[in-house]
Amino acid sequence: MNGSPRAQVEAWLGRLAVERQSSAHTVAAYRRDLDKLLRWMEAQGVADFAALGPHRLRAFVAAEHRAGLSPKSLQRLLSSCRSLFRQLSREGLLAHDPAAGVRGPKVHRKLPQVLDVDEASALVESTGDGTLGLRDRAMLELFYSSGLRLSELTGLRWGDLSLDEGEVRVLGKGSKTRIVPVGSHAVAALRALGRAEAMTPAAPVFRGRASAAVSPRTVQARLKQLALAQGFAKRVHPHLLRHTFASHMLESSGDLRAVQELLGHADIATTQIYTHLDFQHLAKVYDAAHPRARRKG
Repeated sequence: MNGSPRAQVEAWLGRLAVERQSSAHTVAAYRRDLDKLLRWMEAQGVADFAALGPHRLRAFVAAEHRAGLSPKSLQRLLSSCRSLFRQLSREGLLAHDPAAGVRGPKVHRKLPQVLDVDEASALVESTGDGTLGLRDRAMLELFYSSGLRLSELTGLRWGDLSLDEGEVRVLGKGSKTRIVPVGSHAVAALRALGRAEAMTPAAPVFRGRASAAVSPRTVQARLKQLALAQGFAKRVHPHLLRHTFASHMLESSGDLRAVQELLGHADIATTQIYTHLDFQHLAKVYDAAHPRARRKG
């Protein structure tokens, strides 16, 4: 990974794509972040990464902050820089980590909205008749039953489903495969869809135009239409059903590790946001029911 800073970045991005099998989306995000650093280094006359230090990296972060980059984006930017610096250090190209001790602004994490059980049931049962209705019902049931990401759902083939066992095999982030249970209502909806479609192993489970796999945009649009028809006040989108699945699973089981596995989270810290959602529910019950509750907010 010798050469100019830009060549070193490109070499590292190539390794991410080939050796670590990172998705094109992940590689593109790293490239956007690191291009900001490279352009700043060029403007400041910093010839290589070894000439960077914590003071210069703080100046870079401050410049991006003044340019309007949000705290969350700044944290991601620093994370991208640290990942590159770790690799350069492993290869002996950096003696000191320029990001050591550098912190971004604190991110106030916004808790995701979720549907309650009645809302979730009303939504999945709101689909119409015909093949389109069967497809929509199966999509919504599977979203809520198994907590799939949108990309995981649209990429499903019939060969990924084991309806007799109530399981689905999904390809998640980082090209990692996991097996997820499928609930009985979702199994029934998928069987009904399969009777109306060709259930060949390679065929897409959810089809759009010309029998091709339904596009993510189409799924988003259909979900929005169904929610509006039901008069939902919340903005309903595919990830909301994933949040709802996770929250309801944690409320019922209390098993954070199991929910982490079901969602396919690499880091349990990502899953821990749902413990805050569960506490919000408990706090509301407490405030409404306890005769001496004096909690505010």
